[in-house]
Amino acid sequence: MDGSPVARVCVDVPLPHLDRPFDYLVAHGLGEDARPGVRVKVRFAGQQVDGWLLERLDHSDHPRLVYLEKVVSPVPVLAPEVLRLARAVADRYAGSLADVLRLAIPPRHARVEKEFLPRTDATATPTEPVSASTGAVSTSVGPPMPAVAADGPVGPVEPGGWRDYPAGPALLRALADGRPARAVWSALPGEDWAARYATAVAATVAAGRGALVVVADGRDLDRLDAALTATLGPDRHVCLSAALGPARRYRAFLTARHHDAPVVIGTRAAMFAPVARLGLVAIWDDGDDLHAEPRAPYPHAREVLLTRAQLDEAAALVGGYARTAEAQLLVETGWAREVVAAREVLRARAPAVAPTGDDPQLARDPAAATARLPSLAWTAAREALRAESPVLVQVPRRGYLPSVACDDCRTPARCVHCAGPLALPSAGGTPACRWCGRVAAAYACPHCGGRRLRASVTGARRTAEELGRAFPGVPVRTSGREEVLADVPGGAGLVIATPGAEPVAEGGYGAVLLLDTWALLTRADLRAGEEALRRWAAAAALARPAADGGRVVVVADGALAPVQALLRWDPAWFAARELAERRELGFPPAVRMASLTGAPDAVADLLAQARLPEEAQLLGPVPADGDRERMLVRVPRARAAALAEALHAAAGVRSARKAADPVRLQVDPLAMF
Repeated sequence: MDGSPVARVCVDVPLPHLDRPFDYLVAHGLGEDARPGVRVKVRFAGQQVDGWLLERLDHSDHPRLVYLEKVVSPVPVLAPEVLRLARAVADRYAGSLADVLRLAIPPRHARVEKEFLPRTDATATPTEPVSASTGAVSTSVGPPMPAVAADGPVGPVEPGGWRDYPAGPALLRALADGRPARAVWSALPGEDWAARYATAVAATVAAGRGALVVVADGRDLDRLDAALTATLGPDRHVCLSAALGPARRYRAFLTARHHDAPVVIGTRAAMFAPVARLGLVAIWDDGDDLHAEPRAPYPHAREVLLTRAQLDEAAALVGGYARTAEAQLLVETGWAREVVAAREVLRARAPAVAPTGDDPQLARDPAAATARLPSLAWTAAREALRAESPVLVQVPRRGYLPSVACDDCRTPARCVHCAGPLALPSAGGTPACRWCGRVAAAYACPHCGGRRLRASVTGARRTAEELGRAFPGVPVRTSGREEVLADVPGGAGLVIATPGAEPVAEGGYGAVLLLDTWALLTRADLRAGEEALRRWAAAAALARPAADGGRVVVVADGALAPVQALLRWDPAWFAARELAERRELGFPPAVRMASLTGAPDAVADLLAQARLPEEAQLLGPVPADGDRERMLVRVPRARAAALAEALHAAAGVRSARKAADPVRLQVDPLAMF
């Protein structure tokens, strides 16, 4: 080594056995730009690869080092607190730091970076970030990190709607005092959750600290954006979402990185966003599967935010109309306090909920057990429409007939090429495969030779067609993933929506009908009941209070636990019940579980290399897809870190040997079977 300064770099090579930093010499011409947090190019394994400069050192223990190839940009994109978080997330999910940094830092947009270059040079001040690799303090250069925006702090915050919850004002006081309060919030029906979150954020900013809020989709982000603008004023927060497009997303990210606003909100992409003096992390509707990252190492936004709360000693707020078993575990372990409304307030705000499958309904309408639209649901819709109130109809499937079967023998209709399900796009359309898109114009049942098809599952568009005939002259609109309706004005009308696409109606819906509930309740999924209640509650929360005529009809047996929770509007009871059952059966979140999916030989090889904890239990194998199989490894929560470390080390051994067959490794996956 010739005395040149040393740069410690995380190379963007997602191989488990290379999950460590590497040292490079810094040429004198790069010294000013080669500061911690910048993107660099390095020579690695004979080729030029990307990397992130983690820290600068005076010397290295390695005797022979090569030089950095170049500094891609002098703009520091990797904040010290994000680096520490990324290392913790990688360790928790048995992943590599490079994989997490690829999720945390959006792709570079050179034109946008030019907007920030003058400020980067002019405002450079030294900081002392902690290295995620060694724990040592390094010298970094970056912009100052003001706690609030330039137009001044926020004044005292009034509790507003938080007064409906006995613990609500205390939560705001804790945030205003800068204390790390942790809460699990069960929102009331009809609650303006975005306004409540904006109030909590304002209390945090008033204390001179920053806030980060993550929501599931663009609709929720727009609502929160409007609420924060009304509460904090313009230019006090940044919206960060992958749907913004490369330039706008990178501009929003760099704005957050330079701490030009104290608050960052966004979808899953924002969970790693840099925030100065982080005082609050919050997530809305943490049970939505959009919060789960589909790329390695597959982190969940809720877990990332809770990790941030631990590392930064920040407050945490987990909210929703329903409650997940994971959120209930936070309450039962004492890590968080629940924020719920008093029963008298709930009774005044909740709509009247009725099932169609209980004994009184069956006595009046014997067909209620099998009818898609029983008389109770039809009557509720008719009365709401007569009162000039809109009606919301939630159906779990989009499209026209997303699944069809032989009309003679009831055998599901499958594609002859890929065995995918056939669907009908319209009343006079031709059946086509939902997987490969091939048209099956001359379909014949392989079992009986029948050529006529019947509906197995009815989609939103077919439902709209049927209800349009049942209520002639009434406007019917659909809202789904293809086209999400904006807010619905007052007046009579039918809105057919799939879960997550329900528009808000002015004054609330007069009736909400929950159809085809069997499609949610009969899913082969550990979270089927939890997910059903979450989707029903989100729709039912849009109804008017019972005193104003609001009714919710759920086409299901009233004895089912999710239906009972909806009838009483008691998501905490159902979450506690779910958690108790999973604890008894040994399923997450009561335990930590890892899923290994791949070719049978590859899965067996990885398990043979892994030095699993003594308490580890192997479950499986079970068929996955194609020729692959899945093994589950279960350990007590106290041994979670040991499990992740063992699996990551075993994956490193296989990658060092250049094993041909990959194994997909997921810790606490949403779907295990």
